[in-house]
Amino acid sequence: MSRKVFFLTCIMVLGCAAIALAAEPGAAEKVEGLKFFIYSAVAAGFPIAIAAFGCGLGQGMSVKGSVEGIARNPEASGKITVTMMIGLAMIESLCIYALVICLILIYANPASKLIQTFLGMAAGGH
Repeated sequence: MSRKVFFLTCIMVLGCAAIALAAEPGAAEKVEGLKFFIYSAVAAGFPIAIAAFGCGLGQGMSVKGSVEGIARNPEASGKITVTMMIGLAMIESLCIYALVICLILIYANPASKLIQTFLGMAAGGH
């Protein structure tokens, strides 16, 4: 291969690479929106994990206390069971509130339209 052909090939490859890597207008905003969405997803993951861990501990302690109470006083098992069920429902509602907040962080994101456009999922884009 002659030097002239080699240099022309290099120039064509570098020219095509420059065209292929050229940024479209608004690409920086899309990348920033994607970063914000990723941070929101991470910020939604940690609270639900902590809430599930805390609710699991609370429910376990509640059931343990109820079983011990019933073992000490079997006649009061009806009242203890009803009180335990109400307490478990209240504990579980705290975890559900954390889940709702996490879903809001993920799906009611102000950058959701930007993310959909960036990922090509907008109504008009393919």
